[in-house]
Amino acid sequence: MPAPAPPVNTNPRQLQLLDEVRLRKSLSVEQLADILGVTLQTVRRDVQRLAELGLVSRFHGGVRMPSSTVENLAYTQREALNSTGKARIARAVAAQVPDNCSLILNIGTTTEAIAKALLHHKGLRVLTNNLNVAAILCANPDCEVIVAGGVVRKRDRAIVGEAAVDFIRQFRVDIALIGISGIEPDGSLRDYDMREVKVAQTIIEHAREVWLAADHTKFNRPAMVQLAQLAQIDRLFTDAPPPEPFPALLHEAGVQCTVAAA
Repeated sequence: MPAPAPPVNTNPRQLQLLDEVRLRKSLSVEQLADILGVTLQTVRRDVQRLAELGLVSRFHGGVRMPSSTVENLAYTQREALNSTGKARIARAVAAQVPDNCSLILNIGTTTEAIAKALLHHKGLRVLTNNLNVAAILCANPDCEVIVAGGVVRKRDRAIVGEAAVDFIRQFRVDIALIGISGIEPDGSLRDYDMREVKVAQTIIEHAREVWLAADHTKFNRPAMVQLAQLAQIDRLFTDAPPPEPFPALLHEAGVQCTVAAA
């Protein structure tokens, strides 16, 4: 089993701090204190906690975002990041999923939150390449769970590779519920692992509708591998109004956006 998430979680002020650093690339402690309206001591404490989670990088007198576009955050870090927002998204998605339908859930902590929110649904048939999702939904006695074959990625119990792609090609489901690592300003959906991306692309191809679940930290987040474009998505579920330029991009792509209520 993956290690439990760190006890320090991201609170709303820390999420705002992350948003500001992501927007401006780097900021001094003094600038952050002014923007957030808090003391220097509070900012330093928040920066220390976020650095411990691997979400920011510190330098003398300031903070910046980790610069890697080739490596995702560790699983436990992703669990800790905005877990409250992901739970809200999960409830909003589950409220729209009808009973007696077929689903595919892919890799990610947000899709795992959705699985928890589906525990009381009836008559579901769920295909997944995420062993965490499978373990969660097996607790629902009225849900049939089908697990894709392939290579298990040990760090997050994801199933990836050509065997998983070939397995998923046998199915066509009502709804694909997918997570993503980043959405860039050109409207591209991006991730880090080519093997994971190939599986996700196959999932999109074999679903009648595609629902993307992405909390606000995913906007303007770079990643190396293009998975899809917004035009391939039918619905987006997020936890805060998307920043510019995404409202216009979503409108042009015909994507229905649902902002989960607090």
